[in-house]
Amino acid sequence: MSGAMVTQVFMTSKLADNWQYRKDILEVLAPLFGDVQPPDYLNMSHCFIFLHDYTGLASMLQRLISKKADEKQAHLDRVIAYQIAFDLYSTTSQAFCTHVSSQLTSSGGTVGGSDVSSVAPVTTKAETTASGDGGDSKTSDEHPPADVADPPDSYKEAMKKVLRILSGERTVELYLQFLVRSNHSDLLVYRHIKDHVRNSVCHNAAIIANGYAHCGTTSDVFLREDIEWLGQAANWAKFTATASLGVIHKGHEKEALTLLSTYLPSESNMSHGYQDGGSLYALGLIHANHGADVLEYLLKKLDENKTNEVIQHGACLGIGLASLGAQRIDVYQYLKECLLRDDAVAGEAAGMGMGLVMTGSLHDDVLEEMINYAQNTSHDKICNGLALGIPLIMFNHQDEAQSWIEGLLDAKDQHLRRTAMNCLAMAYCGTSNLKVVETLLHYAVSDAFGDVRRAAVTAIGFVLCNKPDMCPDMVRLLSESFNPYVRCGSAMALGIACAGTGNLAAYKIIEPLFKDSTNFVRQGAFVAAAMIMVAQSQGHNNKVAEFRALLKSTVADSHEESISKFGAIMAQGIVDAGGRNSTIQLIDKSGHLHMPSVVGCLVFQNFWYWFPVSHFLSLAFTPSTVVCLNEDLEMPRCEYESWAKESMYAYPPIMEVTKVKEKEKVKTAVLSTTHKVQAREAKKAGQKGGSKSTSSPAVTPTTAPEPMEVTEEPDSKRKDEEDDDRPKVWLDNPAHVLQAQFSVLKFEFNSRYKPVKKLGYGGVIMVSDIQRGDVSECLVKPAIDGPEPDPPEAFEWTED
Repeated sequence: MSGAMVTQVFMTSKLADNWQYRKDILEVLAPLFGDVQPPDYLNMSHCFIFLHDYTGLASMLQRLISKKADEKQAHLDRVIAYQIAFDLYSTTSQAFCTHVSSQLTSSGGTVGGSDVSSVAPVTTKAETTASGDGGDSKTSDEHPPADVADPPDSYKEAMKKVLRILSGERTVELYLQFLVRSNHSDLLVYRHIKDHVRNSVCHNAAIIANGYAHCGTTSDVFLREDIEWLGQAANWAKFTATASLGVIHKGHEKEALTLLSTYLPSESNMSHGYQDGGSLYALGLIHANHGADVLEYLLKKLDENKTNEVIQHGACLGIGLASLGAQRIDVYQYLKECLLRDDAVAGEAAGMGMGLVMTGSLHDDVLEEMINYAQNTSHDKICNGLALGIPLIMFNHQDEAQSWIEGLLDAKDQHLRRTAMNCLAMAYCGTSNLKVVETLLHYAVSDAFGDVRRAAVTAIGFVLCNKPDMCPDMVRLLSESFNPYVRCGSAMALGIACAGTGNLAAYKIIEPLFKDSTNFVRQGAFVAAAMIMVAQSQGHNNKVAEFRALLKSTVADSHEESISKFGAIMAQGIVDAGGRNSTIQLIDKSGHLHMPSVVGCLVFQNFWYWFPVSHFLSLAFTPSTVVCLNEDLEMPRCEYESWAKESMYAYPPIMEVTKVKEKEKVKTAVLSTTHKVQAREAKKAGQKGGSKSTSSPAVTPTTAPEPMEVTEEPDSKRKDEEDDDRPKVWLDNPAHVLQAQFSVLKFEFNSRYKPVKKLGYGGVIMVSDIQRGDVSECLVKPAIDGPEPDPPEAFEWTED
């Protein structure tokens, strides 16, 4: 029964195009998961997430953490509640998690150290419908346990953990620990790039690529060792270079202000603004999708620097990133004020920031204001910013956003039609809606402007990201189009739809574009191929080594144009993302869209117009890992079984340093007549003196080569080679696991821990402790354990 319902949920989320039909089915299935024995709370939560029903989720979480007579069952229920909370943070927006937290703390408690009542997200149409009186889910009056007046300590402690998880604090900490611990980035690759940089374009690309490669690892060794080379960046390149620190230190939130203290705007730090603006942008990148603690600081800097457009630009981007999906009207109003000043540079970032804050809200008044401004402004840069901000507001609303999209499709202005293409990409992302694909194909081949055609083809990748195998067939002919904008868009569509999959069919379509006659097509091909090949091993995908070699040769080719070399350098950083431990995944294995990844990919492909937004791709980098946690939200020492050869999913080999060969001395040529003369003289001397001449060497007969000495390999070396080919490998918690490796991953047999969901889902997995209370646990020591200790006090050395 439960298996059939799970299949029905999967098929409904994948195949049902009509939102109302999907809603009706899921509303029937959700309560049925609670009737089976034992209740399937995890799949029930998936139904509630698809329905945007935060009330039902809050009710279920409170039932799970309430006190029960059976302590073992209470322990299991608490672990399931924590797992649901982790899934909520990874698959929903800040606003949705805030709604759930508000329901749990109906009296106005705290979430992750911040007051819930101070955050006022907008309630979307879908959420209002799902949580209304007509819904099947339970109301908030049924939330608290029976003993509401004085809940037990176990309930309070469990509630505190749930709220901490929903705030995102624990997830950010865990991923940061994993990336720091498992960093396998190769600095030789980026020194090789640095040695072949000849202009400012490639210099900028090298800094961006280094940020990608060390995203979340906190390793800025490359920048510190080449500080003079880094200092060559000027103006907006300096802005981008400073912002790259935010990519490198992504998630390192506790030390963010300290790390950026020398760059942040202040009275003592007077500069032209590029460094200051870049540092505010970096602050937003560090706190992306989890920035409640730093939001007030960014708003303050935006208000203090109304006359500096560069600082305003960085502040608006930082605010948008920190409050991504928070749907706070008060923050939107701050950014709107900046937009209405009609400054091109600041207005572009304000337009993007407004969309980032209101992502997924479908707020009618907000949309009307932004579209009207886009129609009336004379600044192309502001139009470019609003062309990204407006679609984000329609994220995942499908038919509900259709009326707004139709108005934009009929617009005469090319900027508004390009906005419509992005709106279709966001509203129908991951739906595989063929009617939408048909509309996009129509504009891809008929619109008069290349930018609109490129955006239309790229949008196909977003719509088909849940079925990546369909995309190659859809864009195969477009990749051979006479129009270079269409060819570039087809490459980006494949990169987005097949990101992190290693899809060979998609790679083979992109392969001819590496040698395209147009430089920006080659640039797009390199970037798209890197998005497909990210987190792929050479043992599992035979094209990985070939692609890495192509990137290396392209960077070193002095005849290659700077535009295409820019793409090759960025591609190198993408395939090494997060210290070779991150991947790009727009949709998870449960069928839920990962909002930061979708938003990051949409804004990133706008580097076509404005290169500093290249850093937005870091939002799409998610650690390719399995992290198991116990009830205390700590990492226990446990192992996983990977039933494959270790070489199958190993890290790429480190780049080898090419040694300069010493020139060998050329032997003096000896003529055949010389040998005859020497032999004749030696013969005469022997006859006269009876001895060999010492003046010239005698010719010695050619001797056979000595037999080669064969030594047997030591047993230890032979054993190592056998171990490398053994069919099973043990992985420690937390483990680096590639996407293809999840299918052969199992939990250790006879372990004291049991996962509450399959390891194949990846990410954070809660485990129940079978031997709870009997044997003490061994915990994994964190890689970053708070700030460094203070140095010892001064003292005098005495021999006594």
